[in-house]
Amino acid sequence: MRFLHTADWQLGMTRHFLAGDAQPRYAAARRDAVAGLGALAAEVGAEFVVVAGDVFEHNQLAPQVIGQSLEAMRAIGIPVYLLPGNHDPLDASSVYTGALFTAERPDNVVVLDHAGVHRVRPGLEIVAAPWRSKAPTTDLVAEVLDGLSPGPVTRILVAHGGVDVLDPDRDKPSLIRLATLDDALARGAIHYVALGDKHSLTKVGDGGRVWYSGSPEVTNFDDVESDPGHVLVVDVDDDGVTVEARDVGRWRFVTLHRHVDTSRDIADLDVNLDLMTDKERTVVRLALTGSLTVTDRAALDACLDRYARLFAHLGTWDSHTDLAVVPADGEFTDLGIGGFAAAAVDELVATARGGDAGSAADAQAALALLLRLADRGAA
Repeated sequence: MRFLHTADWQLGMTRHFLAGDAQPRYAAARRDAVAGLGALAAEVGAEFVVVAGDVFEHNQLAPQVIGQSLEAMRAIGIPVYLLPGNHDPLDASSVYTGALFTAERPDNVVVLDHAGVHRVRPGLEIVAAPWRSKAPTTDLVAEVLDGLSPGPVTRILVAHGGVDVLDPDRDKPSLIRLATLDDALARGAIHYVALGDKHSLTKVGDGGRVWYSGSPEVTNFDDVESDPGHVLVVDVDDDGVTVEARDVGRWRFVTLHRHVDTSRDIADLDVNLDLMTDKERTVVRLALTGSLTVTDRAALDACLDRYARLFAHLGTWDSHTDLAVVPADGEFTDLGIGGFAAAAVDELVATARGGDAGSAADAQAALALLLRLADRGAA
């Protein structure tokens, strides 16, 4: 028996840093990743798809998002089993019980709307642990596994949430206990555990039967998500379980840490950005440190302005960026100005060097703009 394990689609997600047409393109890519599961399923001969929670970003969604999402699921063409997670729990406002979802839900889409066993076909069952609130106070998985006996049937546990061995706060009551999973696997009550909540591909434990698939499309930067963009092809048979990760993501959220002190450093950054492919589907966050002259800072700004037009988004990571701007001696002596204008420039230079933080930053920005207008800061 072969199936696809995926999770954390979070359809309807928005990213605050995406402007212009980038956000609609990102949303479309997330739906395309869902619809594209149909081609992958056909290629590998998958029987069905399980989505281990957080199908939607939240329960309050625009009708267009719900309708487009259901069409993407319809395109998969084989049964798709949806588990409510912490983003879209089965509470009073659940998207899964709303009029639009229930009216337009395709026949191949099944909501795992009760805890316990769901029959897929003779000899195959899904054991589900859906969320009914955003903050459960018990281990939902332990509850559905309690008393579950082995039988002449293959069972896939579909669950959502953190596992105790991966969470620094192991006393949280809602954590899934790995020992509970290992016990159920060892006694044959279940045969594979499909988890959601962690957005990076992650094997849990040493047995090879407990996995987070991660999100099929990236949702956060690489310091948070080390390996997103996958779907798992899972085989369960008499010989055991095999898991193959397929890379399906098309977007990247990249963090670049760079020390910039000279024009050479800026040129190197320019080359690095230029060599990055698929800029229209790449979000870049820059962590920049160093000390620059006003001329070099103007050149850096010109460089960043250029690539901000090419990438889906490019910006600085403010909490990890520390750039000092110090006017160099003689940096403003050859601008060809005199009188009051020259005196004003001298005053800006003095403020940039020795003013308080706010006034120094304003003076540095004014001087950088002056140099760029004079074509001295061109990248």
